[in-house]
Amino acid sequence: MAQGWALLLLLLLPRQLGVVLAVRAPGFGRSSARSLSPEENEFSEEEPVLVLSPEEPGRGPATIGCPRDCACSQEGVVDCGGIDLREFPGDLPEHTNHLSLQNNKLEKIPPGAFSELSNLRELYLQNNHLTDEGLDNETFWKLSSLEYLDLSSNNLSRVPAGLPRSLVLLHLEKNAIRSVDADVLTPIRSLEYLLLHSNQLRAQGIHPRAFQGLKRLHTVHLYNNALERVPSGLPRRVRTLMILHNQITGIGRDDFATTYYLEELNLSYNRITSPQVHRDAFRKLRLLRSLDLSGNRLHTLPPGLPRNVHVLKIKRNELVALARGALAGMAQLRELYLTGNRLRNRALGPRAWTDLSGLQLLDIAGNQLTEIPGGLPESLEYLYLQNNKISAVPANAFDATPNLKGIFLRFNKLAVGSVVESAFRKLKHLQVLDIEGNFEFGDVSKDRGRLEKEEEEEDDDDEEEEERR
Repeated sequence: MAQGWALLLLLLLPRQLGVVLAVRAPGFGRSSARSLSPEENEFSEEEPVLVLSPEEPGRGPATIGCPRDCACSQEGVVDCGGIDLREFPGDLPEHTNHLSLQNNKLEKIPPGAFSELSNLRELYLQNNHLTDEGLDNETFWKLSSLEYLDLSSNNLSRVPAGLPRSLVLLHLEKNAIRSVDADVLTPIRSLEYLLLHSNQLRAQGIHPRAFQGLKRLHTVHLYNNALERVPSGLPRRVRTLMILHNQITGIGRDDFATTYYLEELNLSYNRITSPQVHRDAFRKLRLLRSLDLSGNRLHTLPPGLPRNVHVLKIKRNELVALARGALAGMAQLRELYLTGNRLRNRALGPRAWTDLSGLQLLDIAGNQLTEIPGGLPESLEYLYLQNNKISAVPANAFDATPNLKGIFLRFNKLAVGSVVESAFRKLKHLQVLDIEGNFEFGDVSKDRGRLEKEEEEEDDDDEEEEERR
């Protein structure tokens, strides 16, 4: 049965999120693990790995032209990975096009080590002990066919100089890199992917001309560094920019003024506050489709959000209200995540959703709602309200949202008799209704009165807090 479910999930994987949830949620039933909401699919610590992997050669005894303990194939694949190498292997076949040296103990690459490997296309050196001193300016220079270079998980403190002009993908993550100089990357005009996450970069360590002229560079990972602001001189053609898990406190007017082609921007888990987001910060991002500001210190939605965005994530902030007009004109918005804030019903009036005519997924889980929000868009298909304080589902709760396919009300304050069955009769497309973790068999009117009293007390506390500010 477990294998059957695994196969089913694999078959469903390429489909859209809503379809996956609709099939997956009922299958687990009450007795299994809790159903996952979108906010649990965070950008995990294990980043996506970009790799080119031909069929591995079978490891066997050393043959003529193949280094000892390595495995070589007639197709030019040489695998010397994970064999405790402390020195660079000799006798590499001249026709080598794929060389794996990862997971060893190499501290340096001797001069001329790659001088005869003009056909080398992929080089894997990750998880060694390589240092700046262990590489010179000509280490990789003669690799005129090299497209893929992985130097991640070493001991480098700067981006190596003399990298091949032919590179398309460069892995430098999980080092101790503190600087990117002006001229180390600019000669690599074919570069498309640059992965610099999990280093020790500060904004001043990235030269303003570090990315100049890199017209093909479309994916840049800078997350898990020590950036205190958005670096200047970002690649003009970048489409995917990951700057999450840094120390950025604000977004200036011109931070993204030249990145016209940006489609995905992730600024989550920084220290951004609402007053430090300039209202014109996103004015040039007319192609932006996904914006993630989760895990910051926002009290209100920042002004000037890009109207063309399809996915907006502002999870786990300190939102207490949606500023009037903050979502105005966002007719293209498909998914809105407000999970894990401090929102109450009075902050989510019907006017908040007026312009969201294309919204299909709304996640307000983990807030302080006591009622199901009213005036939601008719286009809505998935509504996440779990982990709130909702005490009742009245008959007209979903009259405005007839296209709902999934409703998630798990772990609220619903009691027996507080859910009107007719509320769901008009939902002809409903596939998932999750109300587990409710029904404490209390007195409905008493529970509702208690919740109202708690809300009044919390309102007073918030007002006092605002006055102190």
